[in-house]
Amino acid sequence: MRNQSVRSNIDWIIVTIYFVLVVLGWLNIYSSSLPETEVDFFDPKLFYVKQLIYIGLSLPLIFIVLTADGKFYEKFANIIYIIALLLIAGLFVFGKSVKGQANWYSFGAFSVQPAEFAKAATALALSKYLSDVQVNLEKVNRQIQVLIILFLPVLLILPHDPGSALVYFVLFFVLYREGLPSWYLWTGFVAIILFILGLLLEPQYVILIALLVTVLVYFRTRLVDRNWIYSSIVMLLISGFTLSTSYVFDHVFQQHHRDRFNILLGKQVDMRGIGYNINQSKIAIGSGGWFGKGFLEGTQTKGGFVPEQHTDYIFTTVGEEWGFVGSLVVIALFIGLILRIIYLAERQKTKFSRVYGYCVASILFIHFFINTAMVLGLFPTVGVPLPMFSYGGSGLWGFTILIFIFVKMDANKVNEW
Repeated sequence: MRNQSVRSNIDWIIVTIYFVLVVLGWLNIYSSSLPETEVDFFDPKLFYVKQLIYIGLSLPLIFIVLTADGKFYEKFANIIYIIALLLIAGLFVFGKSVKGQANWYSFGAFSVQPAEFAKAATALALSKYLSDVQVNLEKVNRQIQVLIILFLPVLLILPHDPGSALVYFVLFFVLYREGLPSWYLWTGFVAIILFILGLLLEPQYVILIALLVTVLVYFRTRLVDRNWIYSSIVMLLISGFTLSTSYVFDHVFQQHHRDRFNILLGKQVDMRGIGYNINQSKIAIGSGGWFGKGFLEGTQTKGGFVPEQHTDYIFTTVGEEWGFVGSLVVIALFIGLILRIIYLAERQKTKFSRVYGYCVASILFIHFFINTAMVLGLFPTVGVPLPMFSYGGSGLWGFTILIFIFVKMDANKVNEW
């Protein structure tokens, strides 16, 4: 009777949008990977055939996630998190290298990328920790503990896949929603701005701008709240960070990372080299016009001008073949999915499911934002797939698990009194 109640309370809006995105994603993978020569439609070596298999395997995965006991994910959140960390750590020893990055476990022709599943595991662990009635994120020791949960997967993933590691920082917004002091967010925003300015201007000019802003803030603060010692410490930290920008950029970043930033900031023009992907992506999207060239009619897509178009650059196929209007439809679907999850998260009866819902919405948003900004040339090229669209079994299954765990939680809320 309880399982029947859960099934009847499934949010079909989320489920419908999910499957629409999966189908549209497959159509674009089919278009971007269809060979020019005549081949067997069901050739298992073709990307669209593999993706169809991945989609088929996601169906029993959804069934398993939805039929698990309602308290399973909360009860075993920490164990799931530890298993995810061990799987990522195992890549240092057993990982298969693909394009210079050991992100995969290989089992013959079958490969799995554990970082894609670690997102749901980290979301569960954060939700479990924050749902403790004793947790107060205004206390320093609690802040340290929650940051450890967040940064452990980041530190393990960073050497293999910097793009995937970047995704985890969006969870700071969830922590802020649950009481983390706002200075964490402001520090992050200021650091990003200072880093970009440090790449565009000489350090002394950046420090001078920062000094003027600090002085302005100091004198606009109420007299009783002014603290010249605090302001001086902040200025020293800003100066040190600014002076270290060039060293970090030249000695910590890899060459291809430096090239991508230089292309984005206009400091380097290389349309045939590192800037080729972005340039071809812009051409493909721009050539689509208002209504696109039509399904399977994209000349840039058919000509293979955009590398990795079936994976990270899949949105270029949407832009070229479906045009501005079709792109807006896809964007609206993603925004609708994210807003629906946020709406349902606010209606949850337990803090655990509410926090997890916000984690899901945040992870989907950052993937959607970075991927679309990347193909439009507004963000450096990083390996962040477009959810349910980009080719890959691990990515599809990771997002499927992430979303349908929340669908299960939401459907089960009638039993959480």
